Amino acid sequence: MKENYILRTLFDSDINEVLVIYNQHVKNSYAAYSEKELPVDFINKIKQDAISFYILEIMKKIIGFAVLRFYLPYENFKHTGIFTYFLMPEYTQHGYGTILYNKLTEDAKKNGISKVFVHLSSLNIQSYNFHKKHGFEECGRFKGIAEKFNQVFDIIWMQKTI
Repeated sequence: MKENYILRTLFDSDINEVLVIYNQHVKNSYAAYSEKELPVDFINKIKQDAISFYILEIMKKIIGFAVLRFYLPYENFKHTGIFTYFLMPEYTQHGYGTILYNKLTEDAKKNGISKVFVHLSSLNIQSYNFHKKHGFEECGRFKGIAEKFNQVFDIIWMQKTI
């Protein structure tokens, strides 16, 4: 059962904790593509481009974050968005990803976005299955374009109409 949680917008004071979550995936998983930890400027750039940027916390501890951005900054793409979300590993498979997904979907609809994308590593089976469960379909695959931990992998793009 999910613990009591708070889902709220990002504060500037959260950025370092968000970066810790992201860099944990850099060091230990295929969810983040980089092999090197990223600086705070990385999160600031995401924040700058975000339509919505949410923090998920339990007992005042940030356990995840979610971002909605436009796919491209052109007027003729205003109905297309991209979702990004990360959870601390110990909080996956407990329904928290669905909470973040549902909030981004709600915001996308409020902003006139009807098509959403995600992209992920072909070695991130958990994320692939999560998105399939939520109605995403694979719409593109860049084969063998990335390498991490001495493993070559594909980048998969998935799409959903909401």
